[in-house]
Amino acid sequence: MLSHLRVLDLTDEWGLLAGSMLADLGADVVQIEPPGGSPARRLGPFANDERGPEQSLFWWGYARNKRGMVLDLDSVAGRTEFLDLVRSADCVLESFRPGYLEGLNLAYTDLARVNPRLVVTSVTPYGQTGPKSTWPATDLTVMSASGYQLLSGDEDRAPLRIAVPQSYAHASMDAVVGTLVALHERRWSGLGQHVDVSAQESAAVCCIPSVLARSWGDEPLSRTASGFKIGPLLFRNTYPAKDGHVSITFFFGNAIGPATKRLVDWIYEEGGCDESIRDKDYIAYAELLLSGKEPLGELERIEDTIASFTATRTKRELFNAAMARQLLIAPISTVADVRHDPHLNARGFFQPASPHGDGIAYPGPFVKFTNASLSLRRRAPRLGEHTTEIMADYGTSAKPVRQQDASGEAVRRPFERLKVVDLGWVMVEPSAMRVLADFGATVIKIETAGRIDTVRTLRPMKDGVPGPERSGPYHDFNAGKLGLALDLRKPQAQEIVRRLAAWADVVGESFTPRAMRGWGLHYEALREINPRLIYVSSCLGGQVGPYSHMAGYGNHGAALAGFNDLCGWKDRPPAGPNGPYTDYVTPKFITTAVIAALDYRDRTGLGQHIDISQMEAPVHFLTPAMLDYEVNGRVLQPDGNRHGEMAPHGVFPCLGVDRWVALAAEDDGQWQRLCAAMEMPGLASDARFASLASRKLHEDELEVIIAAWTAALPAEAVQERGVALGVPAHVVATADDLHNDPQLRHRDHFLTVPHPDLGDIVVEGGRFKLSRTPARIERPGPTYGQDASHVLMDILGYSSDQVAEIAAAGVLQ
Repeated sequence: MLSHLRVLDLTDEWGLLAGSMLADLGADVVQIEPPGGSPARRLGPFANDERGPEQSLFWWGYARNKRGMVLDLDSVAGRTEFLDLVRSADCVLESFRPGYLEGLNLAYTDLARVNPRLVVTSVTPYGQTGPKSTWPATDLTVMSASGYQLLSGDEDRAPLRIAVPQSYAHASMDAVVGTLVALHERRWSGLGQHVDVSAQESAAVCCIPSVLARSWGDEPLSRTASGFKIGPLLFRNTYPAKDGHVSITFFFGNAIGPATKRLVDWIYEEGGCDESIRDKDYIAYAELLLSGKEPLGELERIEDTIASFTATRTKRELFNAAMARQLLIAPISTVADVRHDPHLNARGFFQPASPHGDGIAYPGPFVKFTNASLSLRRRAPRLGEHTTEIMADYGTSAKPVRQQDASGEAVRRPFERLKVVDLGWVMVEPSAMRVLADFGATVIKIETAGRIDTVRTLRPMKDGVPGPERSGPYHDFNAGKLGLALDLRKPQAQEIVRRLAAWADVVGESFTPRAMRGWGLHYEALREINPRLIYVSSCLGGQVGPYSHMAGYGNHGAALAGFNDLCGWKDRPPAGPNGPYTDYVTPKFITTAVIAALDYRDRTGLGQHIDISQMEAPVHFLTPAMLDYEVNGRVLQPDGNRHGEMAPHGVFPCLGVDRWVALAAEDDGQWQRLCAAMEMPGLASDARFASLASRKLHEDELEVIIAAWTAALPAEAVQERGVALGVPAHVVATADDLHNDPQLRHRDHFLTVPHPDLGDIVVEGGRFKLSRTPARIERPGPTYGQDASHVLMDILGYSSDQVAEIAAAGVLQ
């Protein structure tokens, strides 16, 4: 796909996955390490539990498909050699502390003088500038700063992390997307630019309800490991099975109520419940509970009945029944379950790196293309393995760039001439397509008021008042798009979509394969109309495999992909992650695939069907745990907020209701500085805590001491003391903290846009910043059918009389 690209990768753990994804797409990615190796080589788990630079499974997983070399950028000779490489490179990825490269005269402006066409992407915890840009950080503190940490876990304990670092992966994927956006724009301008990625912003996508809550005047979500709350109602979503747990979407309304009814019908057939439970109105049941017409105790009785029933069956038995009966049930998979999952293996997801491989099966292609294939070509490089080879390959001459004649044109937005039809549902595919709209694409959002999109029912709601036009997440995920309401069951509506497909460059949809074929809008049909079409399918199981017709949401994807099992305590059932986690991860892979496919089409003339599974691609966020099982035979178990290579590493209570602070010590020096911040210098010399090994051995005692100190202070005070002494620390951000966060404000994360009925409302800005052609977000998601006349008449050429006939036939709704 991208074999024409040369990428120089200077990143450590904060951006390592970015280069891996570009390498998977075919780019020649050169991992440049300092003498002694990248810090990422010191991250566990380790092969055979042997610590060493060549044994890190984190490194194995996220440096695969790359070539490797050693350069000492602190030396004049090393910098000279690096600049020689830059002259013929397309991209540089880096994750140094802001200002470090500037001090070496290797900042973006310096590199652009050597190679004006170079795209430089910087990945940092908080961004290149702003009040927090130089703060010390770990994955734990950044996830806390993003707001997501507060939402996961049990309400009677500390907020929880996912046992595999997630902010690194979120930031890396945004780095990939930002890099590809800049490269797409370069085809017209011939110029590179600087891409600035903040891991805090990248991870904030996971907690839209809290990020927007205060701006929209609504209450944020609360932390409830067993489900979610609406007012006084607690809805469970984790239930026991004979051999673990399952995730069940047990809710009501037109979208989910029918599946709930099918579940209780099955339980009744098996003798597991009485007629009173079977015969309830599961469409209107939430309203009955909230109005008092149905006692709250009855909800608890139903949930207990379901739990008693599921406990008598295995995860696989429940899942098989779910697929046969169209139930919203998914197993909470362990790492071992994921590795041996029949669907993933049928899709050929796990693959060895070959021919320069190591015999280990890695998480493989994150997407399937019809006209290209991704492969694992090589294992991670050994330290300095390809230094001589790379210097010979690169030489000093700049690569020629095919450039359009842009003389006399104003600066163009990267996707200014791109045309997109968005048939997506809820948040996965719509979020991916929003990125294209942010950078200038004309994106037409197609939906129907006859079957309300679930995202229109999600909080926060404007001023806390429900309504399909009042949902913050809907307007955020669909900002910048045009709106067309069509009843796709009608042949005239299907014909309109076909005409749009002939006009479009990209069509995106997230239905099961059966639905699109039933409407005659599947890829094979639309390819006959437009052979150059990029068609994206992003359902839960993908287009092929045993689960391809499975319906579900991101909470089911997260359970199947292994995330739920990696968020919890040793003595309790899984406690997260909050919400439909893979719905926040998958869009980054979709946008990556779409831009890569556009690049490929522009070079070959070939369109593409992109098949992405919402339970498959996100497994890349768990690669170290997958390799730990593959290499060591170990199934990673969550242990609260603890970390194998750091102590302390936790979330500690502070003054106030549900106020917490995240603290971590990456080495002995940071531990000693934390002792100084606590004004307990004796702890630093205490034999129990003098080294990482001894601190891990006495971690219970250590956490009790720290918690006693933090509990007497406001979270902000602990954060201030830690940061001042170079200790990673951050308040576990609430909705109010996010609303007032000076770093998010500095990066224009919150944008005010006009809505035709609601007045000025707030949506989020882009997840990354481009220096020359930044994102522009000027309108929220469209109201139902808001742009029907413009789309039908100005884009498709219908006359006003034809539009009137279409409307009279009930097609526009």
